[in-house]
Amino acid sequence: MTITLAALKAVAIGLGALGAAIGDGLVVSSFIQSVARQPEMESKLRTNMFLGIAFAEGTFFIALAMAFLF
Repeated sequence: MTITLAALKAVAIGLGALGAAIGDGLVVSSFIQSVARQPEMESKLRTNMFLGIAFAEGTFFIALAMAFLF
């Protein structure tokens, strides 16, 4: 049984999506814990949360691009 290039690309995309999902969960979890401890910091923390989510999602798009390039 040979592993085709398409199968390897699918694995790369899946791992990228899994990494992004785990990253999003960790960022949002930390945001909720931080707001629960210091509610007055919510507006500042929200901006950082969205930046963290954007960077975590960036890993998926990088994996997607790499899968299509190779």
